[in-house]
Amino acid sequence: MGPNNKDIVIFATKEDHQVPSKVKLPEPDPQPGLILPNGDINWNCPCLGGMATGPCGVEFRNAFSCFHYSEAEPKGSDCYELFKTMQSCMQQYPTLYNKDLADDDDMKSLGDVDNKVENKSEPQPPAATSSN
Repeated sequence: MGPNNKDIVIFATKEDHQVPSKVKLPEPDPQPGLILPNGDINWNCPCLGGMATGPCGVEFRNAFSCFHYSEAEPKGSDCYELFKTMQSCMQQYPTLYNKDLADDDDMKSLGDVDNKVENKSEPQPPAATSSN
């Protein structure tokens, strides 16, 4: 800011742009992953793909927190009901939570196999061949 809280306008010439910049920017702080340095869950981690904030975000956070902090053997075995609740919620939003399955070529091919099995007709005898 300039005098009287006014912006300062600086004009750059063509020659100013021909010289490499001498400005040194600080290194960016490393972004935290899923688990913060203090051991807490980073609910803002892009690795969660929005699961923590979607329509079943509360259920997801409850189940994931239970698993993360679980001391049961095997780990998370005390979280069954919370994961069941999360799954029930997700089933109410199939277009949102099953979108990866709908785009999966393997799932499409399995659907094709199911259709063929359901529409299976009696096998046809081999075509008659003429002998020469």
